[in-house]
Amino acid sequence: MKIIIHDLNENEFEKIYNLTGIDKNENITLISDNKKIKNCTGCFCCWTKNPGECRIKDGYENLAELYSKAEKIVIITKCYYGSYSPFVKNILDRSIPYLLPFFKIKNREMHHTIRYKNKLYFEVYFYGENISDEEKEIARDMVKANCINLNITDFKISFFESFD
Repeated sequence: MKIIIHDLNENEFEKIYNLTGIDKNENITLISDNKKIKNCTGCFCCWTKNPGECRIKDGYENLAELYSKAEKIVIITKCYYGSYSPFVKNILDRSIPYLLPFFKIKNREMHHTIRYKNKLYFEVYFYGENISDEEKEIARDMVKANCINLNITDFKISFFESFD
């Protein structure tokens, strides 16, 4: 299964989706902004009371389960100061149930251990006019750190002036 997380409006996404030649029969889960996502509250219920599931019932509570079934996660996001758009950042924050509350040292840094043993491939497409070299460097470092947390060993990062 492939998960596509994006911050584009419906028309913008359809334009990209139709140009990519994606097999319409492929098992794809789209995660887009329905304007109902709530912020992670840091309650840790996803680790203590409802392991693997967020207690906030807004349609985004089962991201960990989705990730556990995925082979590939594709993110299409506007670059905001070297980071994801607010919506995409919120999705990644709400994905914390994918991880366990325990820590281990990876690359001389402390990171969470993973709940699921599947291997994910990660593709991140940043778009935006005049993305500076410094923003690109920050974005690359951030994606690499996200990949360490999610136990992703193979990933791709690309930058574009616009989404199309």
